[in-house]
Amino acid sequence: MDMNRRDMLKMSVAGAATVAAAATLTGCATKADAAETATAAAGAAAKIMGKHKVVIIGGGIGGMTVANNLKKLDKNMDILVIEKNDTFMSCPVSNTYLGKLEGMTLGTFIFDYAQPIEKHGYNWLQGEVQAIDRKAKVVTTTNGAVGYDILVLSPGIGYNYEAQFPTWDAKKIAAVKRAAPAALIPGSEHIILERNLNNMEDGDVIITVPKGKFRCPPAPGERASMIATFMNKEEIEGKVIVMTEGTGFSKKAAFLQSWKDIYGDKIVHLPNSKITDVDVSKKVITYIEQIGTGKKDDLGDEIMKPVTKTHKYEVLNLMPLNKASDVITMAGLEVTKDTFGKVKMAGCTFATKTDADIYAVGDVVGHAIPPSGQTANWAGRMCAQEIAARLKGGTYTLPVKSKPDPAGNVCFSMVGDNPEQAVRVVHEFSWTGAVIKGKGHVPKEKNGLYRSKGTAKALRDWYRGLMGDLFA
Repeated sequence: MDMNRRDMLKMSVAGAATVAAAATLTGCATKADAAETATAAAGAAAKIMGKHKVVIIGGGIGGMTVANNLKKLDKNMDILVIEKNDTFMSCPVSNTYLGKLEGMTLGTFIFDYAQPIEKHGYNWLQGEVQAIDRKAKVVTTTNGAVGYDILVLSPGIGYNYEAQFPTWDAKKIAAVKRAAPAALIPGSEHIILERNLNNMEDGDVIITVPKGKFRCPPAPGERASMIATFMNKEEIEGKVIVMTEGTGFSKKAAFLQSWKDIYGDKIVHLPNSKITDVDVSKKVITYIEQIGTGKKDDLGDEIMKPVTKTHKYEVLNLMPLNKASDVITMAGLEVTKDTFGKVKMAGCTFATKTDADIYAVGDVVGHAIPPSGQTANWAGRMCAQEIAARLKGGTYTLPVKSKPDPAGNVCFSMVGDNPEQAVRVVHEFSWTGAVIKGKGHVPKEKNGLYRSKGTAKALRDWYRGLMGDLFA
């Protein structure tokens, strides 16, 4: 029997998924597992392994940037990084891996922590945080407890299925996580999603966009583009449906223009639609779509009518509500009263409002700036300067500018292949009041298009530069 390219993909991805899933699969813990974890945590709490000047929780882009830059500012600074994973995986640009773009393999996004540890000389503890005692200034992990003078939190996000689907029990949530991974957190989720795509027959792919704050707002649009690219390459018939509860989404005009020009009617935006249930065995979602009635209310707005519908899918990429990592709850910090729970900050600094000895960067930060890899890197550098100045007995404030910082955030999204084309959003950061703010716009090219081959090249250059800064 002849084996085509899709068959080869199915075999190779199945093997990779087995390894990754064994290492990071969640939602299958038993009561015995929970008891064992609790016992390990109790044992770790009794084993204080030492104290460090600065302890950083999270080895993602934000945490690594703080650690690297603190060492650049003071090579003798005593720093410990706590990270639960043994390798780094990049979420930024990883959608290109789903699109099978040239040179974009799984290895493009995975890095070894050994090189920056060796280069900069900070301490490292692999383990999962179990508790934070702010009074005693102790962080307890699965592999021991450590003291700190200053604590930096860059723990990333968690998923809030419970708030979005309050009638689902733990078993249902675990089943949906496995069958329809969100792939917004590094680990096996990306590999499972790729496996689902490589194993799919003709049919539709549904991508749900979270409501409220979530990691990388343009991610669903870029993912739709790359999945459509993959489906075209493999000659898979079907639609890519992007489902949003409202009418808008990040970079909407740029994505809609690119989708129409590159993919025709293959990518569909389904607005005013809220997913309510998933049957993973039948591959069917239930959702409520708000349909216009043609009638107006007293304010002149169109009256909408909710209609319950179902849709069969081949692959579901269910991105649920996001929330700040549980590490933030462990720290007992004041957070915003929404489903995400951003950490409230002490003015235009990266110190938290609750505790002057705890800082925050990355997805959890409470400033009005967009979550992205570039933002985490920028915030990490600012936070490092702030901490270094404090430890030398001084203070650091963000430099006063007559104009906003144009380099605060540049976020790229690949939208096509052959030729590669991408769109971008630029945020200017400013700080004159209680929070740091970002004002964004999506630039057009001279030809009136949002996308260009030059922006695609800039995406690759940006990614190489950022990873080089973290791991070279």
